[in-house]
Amino acid sequence: MQSYKIRKIAKEVIQFEINALKNLKKYLDNSLIKIIKNIISCKNGKIIISGVGKSGIIARKWAATFSSTGTPSFYLDPTNASHGDMGQINSNDVVILISNSGQSEELKNIIQYVTRNKNIKLIGITSKKDSLLYKNSDNKFLMPYIKEAGPENIVPTSSTTVQLALGDAIAIACMKYKNFTKFDFKKIHPGGSLSIKLKTVGDLMLTGKNIPLVKDKILMKKALKVINDKKLGVLIVENQKKETVGILTDGDLKRIAQKYKNFDNLKINKVMTKNPLTIERDTLAASALATMNSKKITSLCVHKNKKIKRTIGVIHMHDILKSNIN
Repeated sequence: MQSYKIRKIAKEVIQFEINALKNLKKYLDNSLIKIIKNIISCKNGKIIISGVGKSGIIARKWAATFSSTGTPSFYLDPTNASHGDMGQINSNDVVILISNSGQSEELKNIIQYVTRNKNIKLIGITSKKDSLLYKNSDNKFLMPYIKEAGPENIVPTSSTTVQLALGDAIAIACMKYKNFTKFDFKKIHPGGSLSIKLKTVGDLMLTGKNIPLVKDKILMKKALKVINDKKLGVLIVENQKKETVGILTDGDLKRIAQKYKNFDNLKINKVMTKNPLTIERDTLAASALATMNSKKITSLCVHKNKKIKRTIGVIHMHDILKSNIN
């Protein structure tokens, strides 16, 4: 087959699926809103999703997307359900079945089991209004007629693309309703590059006894010992009210030593840099790194909420870079 023909076929397949998605967009009516509200209101039960064949693969993706965006759910294999796994479904659960025909034999046992228990909600996603699934669902979404991209309209292509997009739409709607933030997202995605990008200053900062804190009246000869012991190349200066009033770095020490003859007996508040830069604990570490680069500094004081004068930690450029954030 010639290259131009291959490219033509690929473009036709993609256009079929684009058209299917445009058609789906027109079908997003009140039935979708009811489904989303049903899922959101499921607080004492579980979200269970099932499907057969290609729809089963899509059901797995729904469950994975739901769980990763703040709506815990799991996939139920319909064949195993008929051999004991039906026991995973309990009162107050919401069961979502995805089936283009709505007549899959493997789903019939689940439909029968669920409809016997009035405390279990059944959500049906199908394209057949006269199907068993549609007729028995408490909430249903009638998919638009979809013409498959493959020859003879027999290969599930456009239909599964539409199912996938519908699941994403529902998951994101639930996510936004619950105010599920990037910080919530990070908690359940501890591995991988995404988690690294979402690390905050609070995740990497030094706290407690590791903070190089000194009082504003301390003499420089004692301050030198602290900066050497802490090995951060910086001192955070606080007053008697435990308010951060200044900062002193290795670079400052060199300049001060050249300027003052009686260096050891100087009080640190005479030579420190006043009103040091501080950053909020929940700021992304990448933003902190950008601030350090732009200001040509290596450390930032860390505060919580709006308490700018109360240092709760120190974030150093090296700690950020060690976490592979750049």
